[in-house]
Amino acid sequence: MKTNYSFDIQALDKEIHNRFPNHKKAPLIGLTGNFSDGNLTLAPGYYQSIIQAGGVPVVIPPYEDVNLLINTLEHLDGLLLTGGGDLNPLFLHEDPIRELHSINPYRDRQELLLTRLAANRQIPILGICRGIQVLNAALGGTLYQDIYAQKDTPSIKHSQDLERSFPSHRVELAEGSLLARIMNAKEIAVNSFHHQAVKEPALGFRVSATAPDGVIEAIESTEYKSMLGVQWHPECFILNQDKCMMPLFGWLIREARSFRKAKELHQRLLILDTHCDTPMFFNQHIRFDTRDPKIKVDLHKMTEGRQDATIMVAYLAQKERTDEALLAATAKADQLLNEIEEMVAKNCTAVDIAYTPADLYRLKREGKKAIMLGIENGYAIGKDLSRVEHFRKRGVVYMTLCHNGNNDICGSTRHNEENLGVTPFGEQVIREMNRLGMMVDLSHSGERTFYETLDISSQPVVCSHSSSRTLCDHPRNLTDDQLRAIARKGGVVQVCLYSGFLRTERPAHILDAIEHLNHMVNVMGIEHVGIGSDFDGDGGIIGCNDSSEMINLTRQLLHERYSEEDIQRIWGGNFLRVMQQVQESGSYK
Repeated sequence: MKTNYSFDIQALDKEIHNRFPNHKKAPLIGLTGNFSDGNLTLAPGYYQSIIQAGGVPVVIPPYEDVNLLINTLEHLDGLLLTGGGDLNPLFLHEDPIRELHSINPYRDRQELLLTRLAANRQIPILGICRGIQVLNAALGGTLYQDIYAQKDTPSIKHSQDLERSFPSHRVELAEGSLLARIMNAKEIAVNSFHHQAVKEPALGFRVSATAPDGVIEAIESTEYKSMLGVQWHPECFILNQDKCMMPLFGWLIREARSFRKAKELHQRLLILDTHCDTPMFFNQHIRFDTRDPKIKVDLHKMTEGRQDATIMVAYLAQKERTDEALLAATAKADQLLNEIEEMVAKNCTAVDIAYTPADLYRLKREGKKAIMLGIENGYAIGKDLSRVEHFRKRGVVYMTLCHNGNNDICGSTRHNEENLGVTPFGEQVIREMNRLGMMVDLSHSGERTFYETLDISSQPVVCSHSSSRTLCDHPRNLTDDQLRAIARKGGVVQVCLYSGFLRTERPAHILDAIEHLNHMVNVMGIEHVGIGSDFDGDGGIIGCNDSSEMINLTRQLLHERYSEEDIQRIWGGNFLRVMQQVQESGSYK
């Protein structure tokens, strides 16, 4: 074959720029390179498959600088973990067996860390051959160093002599699995080049394909996350012009495109969670500046999930209503607010207190996270009306009138056998909150309290973390009539991510939260809904269990075809509209 070496760069440049610049931005996919013998290589099937699926491939060299890895991930829309040599079992806290083949500690260290960091950021991941093993090991699963030595003797050959672009055996796809939907099949023919394999899937994963001898051939996320690994080499088929495996790469590009769009929205919009209980963990010596496993909201998780702000509440359990107990409740609320302020002061380069909607937008422009202050349970003011002004001057933007039990303000949904509504003192409290520009929060309030408050309040009210009783019959949730009533008043209701308020028969997942949101939009209108996670106060569901996973909700909203304007409203726009109105009408600015 004769090669034409003539190449006119000027003519090509002119051809490109003689047409309208209508280039569509394709998702950027990072591919791990195969580093060995001092050289970085990548088989052409990987990048050719990404290109044909509509992505832009970039190779990630095996560097270990953590800051550089994080910066790399900030630019990526998807990650492809490629094939290669064995993993070093020492990284998995195992001694090597004699059947172990060649290993590369430089590549192992980087890819295990890269995968963890990518998973924390919800970046779509496809692992191929070695890549499925890296994915599984990085997230806590186990591997066979050698299936022939450590597993019941496999009955088929898992390292074919046949040319790589042809299949050598078949695998069965798990019924109802993501992989079965992607491939639109119950079984498929695959190639095979391995002697290591997944032993036990990591927590949050399921087996989605097996070989006839039981060897695991694919795993996928059970948490509605874009993570999938296959043991075979789908990239080899495209080199033989066989597109049978292109659905896998098409899936990665679709997920990457969705992730990129969500990232862009989070960059433009303010992302506010209206209720978290992180101060409940202050007595456990948490570190807000670390990725602290004891809490669901910290600076790392907020950054990973691209969440800008949260309303952190001083929560008070309902106890006795004696004078002594009421004084202790006020002191406790002040102590918790002090501790929030101290936590923020220790991390002042990254986070600050916001008191108004304008503060939130300013802090986002400055690249800082924002914390607003709330009180959960009006028990904090006891019987002293002046304490409403005390807490408003401290910067509290809303107060939940009660919690699980009646107080001197009103009756709760729980432990309210007397069917107490708003007390005469409670009426004074609501009017004082209106006067001072503090939002009235009716989450936890009994139904009688709810309707009486709507009649008393001159301002719209909020429910900072409540869901739909039509979909989940729990007394903490709101009936459709209540939803309509709060919308007529101009208020908002924030879907709560507590499993028990979303489903009763099984643990709730992210699609359940979306179902509640959709229902509430249909009943109230898009102008009256939002999200209040209740993280660190039992909130957290499969697929959105902490602040790092908040972006997954945005991806689901995009899948439901909500517009950017609607998503802006849901992620705090509606809530801040009410806050703005309440604060502007109040005497304390």
